[in-house]
Amino acid sequence: MIFSQGVEAKLIAAVRQVASEEILPRFKSLGEGDIATKSRADDLVTVADREAERRLTEVAASLLPGVSVVGEEAVSDDASLRDAIDTNTCLIVDPVDGTWNFANGLATFGVILSVSHEGKTVWGMIYDPVGDDWVVATRGEGARFVRADGAEELLRFKDRPGLQAESSMGYVHSYLFHGDERRRLFARLAEFHKTDALRCSAHEYRLLARGVVDFCVSPVLNPWDHAAGCLIVEEAGGVARMLSGEPYRPTVRSGRLVVASSEAMWNMVASTISGAESSI
Repeated sequence: MIFSQGVEAKLIAAVRQVASEEILPRFKSLGEGDIATKSRADDLVTVADREAERRLTEVAASLLPGVSVVGEEAVSDDASLRDAIDTNTCLIVDPVDGTWNFANGLATFGVILSVSHEGKTVWGMIYDPVGDDWVVATRGEGARFVRADGAEELLRFKDRPGLQAESSMGYVHSYLFHGDERRRLFARLAEFHKTDALRCSAHEYRLLARGVVDFCVSPVLNPWDHAAGCLIVEEAGGVARMLSGEPYRPTVRSGRLVVASSEAMWNMVASTISGAESSI
């Protein structure tokens, strides 16, 4: 592990404190000028995103000296900061994942942190400020769901004999696919029992890790969205790979990511949607 359990506990405590001071007080209380757009009209950033990331960056400097911080909002201003993941030890921060939901008064948002070392995710945490609970994993040490009172539940996927697409559910970021690929994808999604999206990777990965849904599919590989969730799912016994078969790493920048509760589920999902993939 890159840092001790004591440092992990302090980092988790800091996330809870920052959420209680910078995020929750602004939920449903954003004023004029507190919301801005980034790459498109529905790609939002709020004062809560910026202040939470600033605070967590300060925490990292104190608890993890020498570690590079790769924050979603900082990368939005300077894309070259993302390059640190390739070689450095990094704390990757999504200060408010699900900002569109947050800005529109929907309580489906979270804080995502992960630590990468030499291009590989070694620790990840997904925190729900509303519920004050989190899922967390360290590579090689399993994944846990932790409640505010400290009660823990080991996360481990159960066997699902006789898997069929028509009884499987998952999250597919279909709005991020475009043109003919999107049309082909929609035709194939009909084979599953249910596919939708929460506009929040934090809660999608939490529900996958807890066995509520079976898979997630995304064509956009922002490391702050996926690094922690993929590690947590893998440590719970699941699979996180690109549709090409390449293992997911936070350094991967293009392709289609399929994360599933088992090898059999990954193969079924990949087989079902592979015909939709365009040349990339």
